Amino acid sequence: MQRIKSKFDAFRQKTNIVIYGTNTASGRLFDLVLLGVILLSVIIVMLETVKGFDIKYHHELIVLEWVITVFFTLEYILRIISIQKPWKYIFSFYGIIDLIATIPMYFSLFFVGTSVLTVVRALRLLRLFKILKHPQFSSQSTHLKEALIASKGKILIFIYFMLISSIIIGSVMYVVEGKEGGFTSIPISIYWTIVTLTTVGYGDISPITPLGQAIASVVMIMGYGIIAVPTGIVSAEFANSNRKKPRSERINPCSACGTEGHEFNAKYCFHCGAAL
Repeated sequence: MQRIKSKFDAFRQKTNIVIYGTNTASGRLFDLVLLGVILLSVIIVMLETVKGFDIKYHHELIVLEWVITVFFTLEYILRIISIQKPWKYIFSFYGIIDLIATIPMYFSLFFVGTSVLTVVRALRLLRLFKILKHPQFSSQSTHLKEALIASKGKILIFIYFMLISSIIIGSVMYVVEGKEGGFTSIPISIYWTIVTLTTVGYGDISPITPLGQAIASVVMIMGYGIIAVPTGIVSAEFANSNRKKPRSERINPCSACGTEGHEFNAKYCFHCGAAL
């Protein structure tokens, strides 16, 4: 005998279709509205830091921020009650981001200034990739994730090497330049080394002795080469990830328009419609 659905069960089902149904018209509309509200919230937080604008429209900005916060709170609750396994969502990546994006305004009632942390709502814009479900986006994001995971060990070793190098170079510069050149301590000298190696160059500290300037020149040249290392590591792993994929999972470009992102067994180009 088929069990008659209660009003609550019917509500949960309809809510689940709207919130999680990215393949339905109502689901896609909800997601697009949600992305618009997230973007509006981030813009409001930015405008609150503009002194002249905040003075003129402070009350309106606060009201809008609270309206958006209530909207996100209701959305978070509905996401929990509309699925069979709510804990799976609560402890998922998107679930944690959704919660973090909701609580700063409530914290601002007890701790002044914490409302600016609502800018983390920008992370919710990552849902755009989940909504689009474009073959090119899905494949490339999967390959990028695999490349980052595969290159994790190499990047950690590289960072460890750079940390040791920064300590050594910073210590040498502290001895060479001393307090007269602005290198008042080894930590300050290490700070200068990191800024120079990354080619940021704030200019707040600079060597004044010939030997110090010579060392700085070498460090600057090293910086240009060092920046390319992590990029090269990830790029190599990205290429290996695509090369190791089965033929049915590889991405092929369209011979007509050159658009990339087609599965190997795709029949038509999703961009120009040409036969593959």
